[in-house]
Amino acid sequence: MSEMARIVEALLFLSPEPVSVEDLAAAVDSWPDEVAAALEELRGAYAEGERGLILKEVAGGFTLATDPVAEAAAKRLLARPRTPPLTPAQAEALAIIAYLQPVSRPEMARIRGVSSDSATQTLLERGLVEESGRSQFGAVLYRTTPLFLKLFGLGSLDDLPDPSQWDPSPEEAADLRDRLLRAGEQRAPAAPADAA
Repeated sequence: MSEMARIVEALLFLSPEPVSVEDLAAAVDSWPDEVAAALEELRGAYAEGERGLILKEVAGGFTLATDPVAEAAAKRLLARPRTPPLTPAQAEALAIIAYLQPVSRPEMARIRGVSSDSATQTLLERGLVEESGRSQFGAVLYRTTPLFLKLFGLGSLDDLPDPSQWDPSPEEAADLRDRLLRAGEQRAPAAPADAA
């Protein structure tokens, strides 16, 4: 498959709606006739009955669609209830566990400033974390699971992003502190006038 066809295929995969030849040409910075040739190449690669996807021309554009043979199975798969995304509290707890594991709930509470019991319980139920023994004080320790690595596309915990890349420089920290102080002063109620 040509490079142009692979790029067009990727754009069609990413787009939630049909894409016109002109929009594809603009995206790949190429002539419409080159994109049309790539689409013909894809039409052959995605001929009906050859793969699970087909190239369809609809609504003035092109899109990748499932082969009709997969319709019943797709309906059953998509009818299953979806797992809701993590809440901010759950994401915070998961990040703490991922970077500091094994870690206990009391340690997470000290870091977050609030209890992490509910968030940790949800992470356990979803299979993202598991118990990993007990601390010297008897608290349950938690660590991430292989499912965590899989869902986040990590080969190992060594692939976690370096948290220091988000640390502000001293100048950024000072600027942030000044902006927060100014915002706080603007929100503070005016001091009551002295009674005469």
